[in-house]
Amino acid sequence: MDKIQKQALQVTKEIVVKFIEVGRISPSNFSEHFSAIYADVVASVMEQEKVLADNGKGDA
Repeated sequence: MDKIQKQALQVTKEIVVKFIEVGRISPSNFSEHFSAIYADVVASVMEQEKVLADNGKGDA
C-alpha cells in the first residue's frame, strides 16, 4: 500500500468515526459507507495530484 492509500485510509477512518459520533452512520452499516467514502477520498486526492502536476508542467 502506497503513502497516498494509507493517508486516504486514515482520513476515511476519521470521517466515518465522526459520522458515527454524530449519528449519521451506525456501526451496523459501517461497511456500506466506508468503501464509498474511501473511494471518494482517493478520487479527490488523485484529482488534486493531477491538477498540481498539470500546473507544474505549465511553469516549465
